[in-house]
This record gives sequence, C-alpha cells and structure tokens, in this order.
Amino acid sequence: MATFTERMAPVLVLWLAVFLSGTWAVDKGNFKTCDQSSFCKRQRALKPGESPYRALLETMELTNTRLTLQLINDNNKVRLLLELYRLQGNMTRVKINELKPLKPRYEVPDVLIREPPTEPLSLLSQDENGVVLSLGAESQRVILSARPFRLDIMEGRDVVMSLNSRGLLAFEHLRMRKDTQADPEAEKKEEADPAAQPEAAKEEEKDEDGMWEETFKSHTDSKPNGPSAVSLDFSLPGVEHVYGIPEHADTLRLKTTENGDPYRLYNLDVFQYELYNPMALYGAVPVMLAHNAQRTTGVFWLNAAETWVDISSNTAGKTVFGKMLDYVQGSNETPQTDVRWISESGIIDVFIMLGPTPKDVFSQYASLTGTQAFPPLAAVGYHQCRWNYNDQEDVAAVDAGFDEHDIPYDYIWLDIEHTDGKRYFTWDPHKFATPKEMLQGLSDKKRKMVAIVDPHIKVDSNYKIHNEIRSRSFYIKNKDGGDYEGWCWPGSAGYPDFTRADMRDWWASMFAYNQYEGSMENLDTWNDMNEPSVFNGPEVTMHKDAMHGAWEHRDVHNLYGFYVQMATAEGLIQRSGGVERPFVLTRAFFAGSQRYGAVWTGDNAAEWEHLKISIPMCLSLGLVGISFCGADVGGFFKSPNTELLVRWYQTGAYQPFFRAHAHLDTPRREPWLFGPENTALIREAVRQRYTLLPYWYLQFYHAHRTGEPIMRPLWVEYPEDPATFALEDEFLIGRDLLVHPVTEEGARGVTAYLPGKDQVWFDVHTFQKHNGAQNLYIPVTMSSIPVFQRGGSIIPRKIRVRRSSSCMMQDPYTLYVALNLQRTAEGELYIDDGHTFNYEKEFIHRRLSFANNVLSSVNLAPEAQFSTGSWIERIVILGASKPSKVLLKTDDGQESQVEFDFDASMSVLTLRKPGMNAGADWNVMLQ
Repeated sequence: MATFTERMAPVLVLWLAVFLSGTWAVDKGNFKTCDQSSFCKRQRALKPGESPYRALLETMELTNTRLTLQLINDNNKVRLLLELYRLQGNMTRVKINELKPLKPRYEVPDVLIREPPTEPLSLLSQDENGVVLSLGAESQRVILSARPFRLDIMEGRDVVMSLNSRGLLAFEHLRMRKDTQADPEAEKKEEADPAAQPEAAKEEEKDEDGMWEETFKSHTDSKPNGPSAVSLDFSLPGVEHVYGIPEHADTLRLKTTENGDPYRLYNLDVFQYELYNPMALYGAVPVMLAHNAQRTTGVFWLNAAETWVDISSNTAGKTVFGKMLDYVQGSNETPQTDVRWISESGIIDVFIMLGPTPKDVFSQYASLTGTQAFPPLAAVGYHQCRWNYNDQEDVAAVDAGFDEHDIPYDYIWLDIEHTDGKRYFTWDPHKFATPKEMLQGLSDKKRKMVAIVDPHIKVDSNYKIHNEIRSRSFYIKNKDGGDYEGWCWPGSAGYPDFTRADMRDWWASMFAYNQYEGSMENLDTWNDMNEPSVFNGPEVTMHKDAMHGAWEHRDVHNLYGFYVQMATAEGLIQRSGGVERPFVLTRAFFAGSQRYGAVWTGDNAAEWEHLKISIPMCLSLGLVGISFCGADVGGFFKSPNTELLVRWYQTGAYQPFFRAHAHLDTPRREPWLFGPENTALIREAVRQRYTLLPYWYLQFYHAHRTGEPIMRPLWVEYPEDPATFALEDEFLIGRDLLVHPVTEEGARGVTAYLPGKDQVWFDVHTFQKHNGAQNLYIPVTMSSIPVFQRGGSIIPRKIRVRRSSSCMMQDPYTLYVALNLQRTAEGELYIDDGHTFNYEKEFIHRRLSFANNVLSSVNLAPEAQFSTGSWIERIVILGASKPSKVLLKTDDGQESQVEFDFDASMSVLTLRKPGMNAGADWNVMLQ
C-alpha cells in the first residue's frame, strides 16, 4: 500500500472516506446546475421572441435527396448552412452547421449504423416568404419560412412539429479571442473568403463570463476554442406527454422544467443519486418521444457534448378542474409542449421521427442506431453479485448455497477486488490463484461468471496493459500534450482513448485467452466507471479540455462509455472466433449502446423509493432502444429489511436484467440468509423468472429484430387510452404479460389498471378472469406478485426447476393459452442453441394459434434449420369450455386422443402429455 498512499493526495483519501462511510448521499455541490454551466446559463437567458435568423432563399439548392440553403444571423451576420433530408421510413433529418467555420466542428461518428438512406424531396411551391416541400405522402409536407427562419412539418391541416417557432435557435460561431494575437492562417482564410467571417457591418458581440475560461470549484476549463454552444427549440402542438432522454431518476412522463433546472445529459458518476431530479446520471440518450391519442413522434438530437433539455407546456400547472373549465367554457387553446435542446459544442444534427404509431417510432430509431443485442440465454437468467466475493473459496461456497437451497442462477460476479491491485485483466495471486479451476467448476454446473474490467488503467511500469497503452500512445492527452492522469480505484490512472479505432482494436485483442490469463469461455465482462469516472476531476469526471487526437473531451464526453462497451463486446466476440454471443454490462451509455449489451441503473440505495423508481427508469431506457435494463436488486447502498429485499426480488424477476448487487460495506445478503420463510419467497420469485425464460427469450429476439422495447409502458400497446399515458407503477413484458409489482412498504393491496375495453386478463397465479378498461384492487400477501396474461395470447413456459438456464435446454414446454372474448389466441415459440450467432440461420420460430377450437403450430421460418429435443408436455387453456374429447394430429398424419382435466369453476382446461416435438407441425382439436 505504500505506493498507493504516496500517490494519493489528501483530497482523494477524503473522497474515499466519504464514499465508504455510512453517510451515503449525493453531494449535489459536486455537480453543476445550469447557472453554473456557463453555456447553459447563456443560452437559457435567451427568451422566446423573434429569431435573428432568416433563410436566404436565393441560396437554396434542391437535389433529388436534399435541400440546402444558408441562414444568416442578422445580429452578427454569421452564416449557417442548413441541410434538410427526407429519410426512408417517414423521417426527416435537419443539419445546421457554420457555413465556413474557423475550424471543423465535431460531428458524431459510429452511432448511426449506416448513412441513412434518403427519399426524394419535391418542391410544391415557393415565394419570397418561404418554400413548401413534399414529404412523399400527399398530405405530409415541410413549410420553410424565411423571415424569421422556421420549419413546420404538416400533415393535412395539422402541424405535427415546428422548429424554431419560438425563435430559440442559437449557434455560437467559432471565433478568435479578442485579447490574443490573431491567427495568421485564419486571417488569410478570411481575406480569401469573405463569407468565412462575419461581415464588417456586424454589431460588436461582447464576451461574457465563462465564454473563454470557466472555473468550477477548484477546476479551470481552459476553453481554447471559446464559446461553441448550439441550441434549437421544437414545438409539439396537441402534445401533453413526452418521454425518454434517459438517464434520470425521475418519472416516466417528463416534467416541465420552467421553475428549475433543465434535464441534463452528461455522463457522470453520481453515487446514491437523488430521486425525482433532472440531474445527470451515468448515461445519456438524446432521444425524446412525444405521444397523444392520435400520434407518436420522436426527436433524436445527435450530439455527444454536455446537453440540457428544457421542457415547457401551456397546460402545465393546470388542475383537472382548470382543464374541465377550459372545456366547458370552450377554450380553443390547443395543448402544446415546447422542448429546447442546448449542447455545448458540435453541430445541430437532428432526426425527426414522424411515427405515426409508437412501434413506427421504435422502428425508425432502430433503423438509425440499431437494435438491442441478442444476448445469450444465460444472460436472461438470474445474476448474483456483490462488491466483492472474497476469494475462490467464497465463490464456491456461494455457488453451493444456491444448490443447497434449490435456487437457480446463471452468473456469479466479481467486482474490482478480484484483480491484482486494481490492475484489470489480472487476478489477485493469493485470493484467486487458480481462476481456471474456479471457472471450470462453474462450467461443470453449466454456470458462468462475470468479472469487471474498468477503463481506468493503473499507472505502473510493471503492468503490461499500462506499458502497452503508453508505448502505443493510446492514452487520452491533457491540454499540454502529456498523458492525462486522474485518480480512480487503482490510484493514479490513465484513460485509454476509446474514440480511436486502433485503440479499440487493441483493447479487444486483450480478451484473447492467451492475453487475459485465467479467462475461459464462460467468463463475461462488466464495464464500470466508464463515464469516465475521475475521482479528482471536475464533477468526478474528465477535464473537458483533455484531448482525443484533434478533438476535445467536451466534444465526445457522452460517447466514452459507448466506445468502451463496443470494444469490450468486440473482444469477447473475437476470442471465440466470432462464434459466441457476448454479454457485456455497462454503466455509461449513449444512443446506440443497445447494440453492445446491457445497462443497469447504477448505484441505487436499499430504499422503497429506489425500488419504485427502477420501473420508470427502465421503461425510459426501453423507449429509446435499450431494452436490456435492470436495477441492483436489494439496493447497492445500505441494507434492505427483509420485506424490501423480497419485494425487490419479486420486481427484479420481471425486469429484463435481473441481478442482485451490494456495496462492500453492507452485510451479506445471499437469498438464504434471511430465514426459511424469506428464502422460500425469494426462491419462488427467481423460479418464476426461470419458468418464463422461453417468453423472455422470445421478447429479446423480437427486440433484436424490431427495436421494440421488452419492458414497455402500457401506452405503447394502448396508444389511444389516456389512462395509460402516465402509468409507471406497472408495465407490460412484450404485449402479453402485465406486471404490477408491490413497491409499497406494508402493502395489503395494490390497484392495477387493466387496459383494453374489449379485452380480458387472466391472473397467472389463480387463473381468475378480469375485464379490461378497469382499475382492479388486488389484495396482496408477501408471496404476491400481481401478473396478468392478456386474453388472446399463448405463452410458453418451462416448469421444471433446474440449477441454470443451460440445464433447461431440452426440457419440455407447457403452453398457457388465454382465450379472448372471441375465443381465439395467438403466440410464438422461438428456440435456438442459446449462445451462438447461428441464430441467424439455425433456429425454430413457430406461430401458435387457437381458433375454432383448434390449437395449431405452424413454422414461421421453413428455411431455418434447427432441431430440438424439447416437447410439449402440457397445454393449459384459460377461459375454455369442456370438450367431449381432444384429438392430436401430428405432421405425419397420425391422430391420437389426449387426456385432459377440466376445472369448471375456473373454466380451465388442462391437456396432459400431448407429447409432440416443440419444433413440429401439429393440431390439437377440441371436440
């Protein structure tokens, strides 16, 4: 430890003392408000009004695929270039950049999966006031107004969305600092091209505090390029509900921000974050969805710099009575939400997704940034983690505890203490002396492990990884050109520049079995602290004037975690020769991070409110493409009482990523440590997860194919029902399971809203039938997890209890057929090998349907080749009538009778041991 303490300044020791003490709470003073962020304060001081920008229609050029024209700021005569594209799939792209910037401005690479394909734009009309362009469909068009500049997207006579309608477009052009010697190269450029700089007639712009240098606490940001912020406002007529822009510990429906700070998007290490707050957290996805009963739209603001989002509404603050009064008095004020995006640097590059349905918006966004990575089946199971399992013996004892208490799990996790002195890609030589032996022991039980690999690298000349990165000059540089160093868990650390493709390639190569000694194919990876977290940096992150090649960290900040997870996932794929699907968890993320694995909601606390907030936090992530989300079960900080722990397991079992995790200083909380009754309750919750793995896996398959969220708000499936628009204490898994977890301490009952006027819902535990479009009061005990299956659906389950998902591969299925009012039902069955990329050509995908008293299985992918040993061992039909007999007809023409039981009191028909192969064609006829 001598080296560590010599390197550490007292401030870090103090930071660690606070971090590890019992007084866990976010110190909001460590993080900026809008008023403390000079560009946010500057931009927010601009008030709605007449915009100084006008469109120079004489500069307009219209090709088959894009419109360009210049905008001029009449206050300073700076010219901007507007590009407008109509994209395939009912999207519009708007880009605004300086016409002749002093130097290039950052444009985000690698997030879009390809250059989005365009469709023809056509000119409908033009006069001195503006132009009207067709967006393909006869009724859909863009009106570009010239003075002031404004864009309106219309459908028929309705305005769907307006840009700069409030006149808040602002674009801080790059300029020379007045008190420094002029750059001769820039002067030559200006003389050669008068459009390169503002005209001489411009009015003098005054420098304000924070434009060229900014200090926060003890840190000074040198801002060598000066002010460079961009801002644009969007108006959404008819809209009262907007969602998205994670990550925030806040409500699903975003709030107005007029009386406080805007929502902030800036990846930060905020331990034990405060709830119901627009503060930035670990990830940033600059995507917002707007919804009303007629339409869903989306805005994707492609900018990786620090960003603030202001939301205002003309109905905010109105009581229900006030809205009723408007209605009675015939108020013709249309509800409207206005949104303003402000970023510190870069350009304006915005994708407007025009829906019109929620699923259209998901498809549109997926076409831009890709879909959720299809995880190995094991990753969809239960994960057991804490900071830290002490040694190999501890791992073996915990693993054995699951067997002893008959609780399934798939992954056990190791945090930072498993390494040799916080040197990642290594093992502690005393506590984890034979990692392959440990991994082989898990593999023998068909289980896996995740080990942490963080992107801060211990500065140590005896550490291979550090020496390689330094020798290749792969570290991020400080403003003076040396390697940037900050403090993190190892002490003094360097930060690899993951924005470099060659650095990412090298990092990926470090996961090879001959490089990462002791690793095996059942070892996957967790990337933590990748905001990046810098304990002694401004706001516990990296200095903005650090350099990534030609670009400042301020330009790329929100991309760092995205790139870390990208490189890690590629490393796991490469080590298997491209065969195995990787599993990588990340804490920091950006748009497109869904392509590389899972995220979690960070360092939460063992409190009821943190349990509740996990639902809207994961719903928000799902809406912007990141379906593989979960929260630390039990809470990371503090110690849950047994009621909270049980309720958290019951909630986590129905969220896409299901992991228990706990802080170093908390008492142990493996599922069997709280007495036999609580062990039984937790066991039951985990088993419910495993019985539903076929359905969960199908949902991940669909998310991968379509971009639709797995865990979704009710309004996604019931977009015309206003009662669903703000619901956040219940959710759907896919479209067929509705879950209302118990998240109140001491609850004796919950009230669940069951949607769908002409629908029925079946309690999955009791099979009781309930009508839709009602609020249903459900009495609960400690064993209750209120879950309902939609009438009209078929859900496959595997009922047998095994020690892990891999042990269940050949197990038989039970089909739960829930009939609707028309006595029909549909579902799907998806099977593959569970772990390789062969799913693209070797899989089983079948449609299950019930109509006219016939249940059938039809092949949806006849070209795909795969076989399974699994069979159908039971069929449970809810809402059934008693048949006189049941016949099974298989694809070889054979007919046989099937035994059945009928519960008349519940109208449940159970077919026993029909016995057909899960991959075969068959019909079951009720006569």
